Amino acid sequence: MSLRFGYGTNGLTDLRLDDALGLLADLGYEGVGLTLDHMHLDPMAPDLAARTRRVSRRLDQLGLTATVETGARYVLDPRSKHGPSLLDPDPDRRAARVRLLTRAVRVAADLGAHAVHCFSGIKPADTPDDTAWKRLAEAIAPVVEAAEGAGTPLAIEPEPGHLLSCIADFHRLRTDLGAPAALGLTLDIGHCQCLEPAPPAACVRDAAPWLRHVQIEDMRRGVHEHLPFGAGEIDFPPVLEALAATGYQGLTVVELPRHSHAGPQLAEQSIEFLRRAENAVRAAAEGGRP
Repeated sequence: MSLRFGYGTNGLTDLRLDDALGLLADLGYEGVGLTLDHMHLDPMAPDLAARTRRVSRRLDQLGLTATVETGARYVLDPRSKHGPSLLDPDPDRRAARVRLLTRAVRVAADLGAHAVHCFSGIKPADTPDDTAWKRLAEAIAPVVEAAEGAGTPLAIEPEPGHLLSCIADFHRLRTDLGAPAALGLTLDIGHCQCLEPAPPAACVRDAAPWLRHVQIEDMRRGVHEHLPFGAGEIDFPPVLEALAATGYQGLTVVELPRHSHAGPQLAEQSIEFLRRAENAVRAAAEGGRP
């Protein structure tokens, strides 16, 4: 097994970023899913470049790598969760999201991050499907172009309730854009359990050629609630075995954005759980017992 585990800073929002990174390094994580937000690396800060250089030095000191995530709830609009999105009816508001994502691409390049994560957003009411898909393709195209220029893949995440909500939707967008190499997939293992027709391990195998980022947590079928490991329904050793078999080299990031109140404890418990699951895979491969 050669998986590289990280933990998302959106689950450590009660910690200063330096403290969060130090914690993860001490616990044995190899990287971090760094959500650009006001409490950590604020993408709207006028001195963003200088702040990014400081974070880059800190990551190097700690031996951590990063994925840049863009799922902050209110970073653009203090009154609208995840707003504005790439699907907003107002072209100026869509442009604000595009600017944020292109800024995230620059941050990722400066950090040496292996991908930039994003998602489509929820389809606005009274918007026809064809209009929404056209709007998404047109809005995300310049971000894909920026990612290609920076040499940093853009990894869009199928999100329950969003226009792009499943792996099949990713392929629709990819086809609409002409299959650009810079556009890849963020696969959330919990989301696979929540709504994909295939089991999570099968989703990993199906998505393997386009995997650029992986998020992981427990979840129940039909319920979009990110849960600590063991609190949901997922059998994790087959998932980790499938991930390792793909040759995926990016981070597999624990995603518990609603558990910051217990972030340090859950970060420790999560890495222990994942290591035990890895050991179970190894033991099964060797004909022994976990």
